[in-house]
Amino acid sequence: MELIKNYFFDEGAYDYHDGAYKHLIRPKTKTHKLIIPKVLKADKIEGNTTYYTIHAQEGETNILDGKATHTWGYNGSLLGPLIRYQSGRHYHLTLVNDLPEVTTWHWHGLNIPGPIEDGGPHAPVLPGKSREIEFDVNQPTMTAWLHPHPCPHTAEQVWKGLAAPVAVVNPLDDLPQLPHTWGVDDIPLIFQDRTFHDSQWDYQADYDMDGTLGDTALVNGTVNAEFTVTRPCLRLRVLNGANRRELRLNSDQNIVMTQIASDGGFLPHAVEMTKIMLTNAERAEILLDFSDYKKGGRIVLKADDVPILTLKVGEFTEDNRRQLPKTLKQIERDFTGSPSHQVIMEGMDDSVRINGKLYDMTRIDDRQEIGKNEIWDVSNTNDSMPGMGMIHPFHMHGTEFLVLSRNGKKPYPNEFGFKDTVAVNPGEHVKLLVKFNVPGIFMYHCHILEHEDTGMMAQIEAVDPNNPQHWNLKDLCDKNMPDSNMRM
Repeated sequence: MELIKNYFFDEGAYDYHDGAYKHLIRPKTKTHKLIIPKVLKADKIEGNTTYYTIHAQEGETNILDGKATHTWGYNGSLLGPLIRYQSGRHYHLTLVNDLPEVTTWHWHGLNIPGPIEDGGPHAPVLPGKSREIEFDVNQPTMTAWLHPHPCPHTAEQVWKGLAAPVAVVNPLDDLPQLPHTWGVDDIPLIFQDRTFHDSQWDYQADYDMDGTLGDTALVNGTVNAEFTVTRPCLRLRVLNGANRRELRLNSDQNIVMTQIASDGGFLPHAVEMTKIMLTNAERAEILLDFSDYKKGGRIVLKADDVPILTLKVGEFTEDNRRQLPKTLKQIERDFTGSPSHQVIMEGMDDSVRINGKLYDMTRIDDRQEIGKNEIWDVSNTNDSMPGMGMIHPFHMHGTEFLVLSRNGKKPYPNEFGFKDTVAVNPGEHVKLLVKFNVPGIFMYHCHILEHEDTGMMAQIEAVDPNNPQHWNLKDLCDKNMPDSNMRM
């Protein structure tokens, strides 16, 4: 297996070339134990149905040394618990809005009906109100996440702290050889960045229409984080949960990062790297092998050249190393044909558009039958000169896709699995193989959060020809959004 030692993507379009770029600094605080989200407990389980209640709420969180920071979170003051779903089960959720403004619950990575269950902008919950939703989970083992989607306020609500890890387990494709003990050898790394103003976050003060950046890195809401490794094989579920910042993850000792999964589940084969770059909303599951490290040893994970997490080797309590199969997952990729859908991402700042249009909640921009594989051509017309263009991360709700090619060439080595977010370089055409398995209205957009809030977003109807639905989106908006300021 070839060891990859360089980042992918066009370096000339990296975010640090932007004139408004903020370099990360290491805060002058003590080391803090990495926060591990608790696992959400079910309200009850009846037969094949699991009941959960999720509150969006305000709170105070001790992040820096000293004064607490005013934050938002799910079932807590910041971020949220791990929400586990098992494929083949039915779920009933009560979503409670304890915030002072409207919000939604978007299940990023779940293949569930839209627009209500999916939790896009058509499914608002007013302050002091709640919404009941139900859906089946039928998809592979994968790492997803929950975040708000009340456009045009998605970016600010994520900035305030609304995000939570989600894990789907499917017994048919799960790999028992992998570390599975949550918080011990299976941990999340939710990467974000914030600027502190006297220990507080001020989104309006830091706002940038091209993507808001902070100067301090957080992992799971922790600054200067440290985690003690007690088993030789460590599984990291990495999410770039930042509004804008690209995560270029590396380490001080160039430890081998073995990537086993991307957004939509396991890769066909493991990929070994010493560096990995994730754009906004992308996920990667990686394994680190500490078997050659002695107690007291340390590995420092960095974003670019700034430390974000120290992994301190402790006493190994058991040997959890297992031989992985050479093929992690069988994925059929032999598809040919011409694209039947086109997405052109263009512009920066307030000129961002998809196919020359701004998002309209009452307009359906495209249609595709469920159960059919169709090829999409997604392009980025930005200039490729350093500082003149940017990488746009393209995200689709309600489905996972395969990356077929980049400008007619093979995808990057870690892009051969299913994904829901793909980064597109300036001047590049990326071909995707897309199949919807559930019907509904779904968004597709740039996942730089300020871009989607500005209107760099469109929507598709996934049509079930055997059970067609008529969507009157204007009536849906009138019913759910009495305040016109909540619409786009």
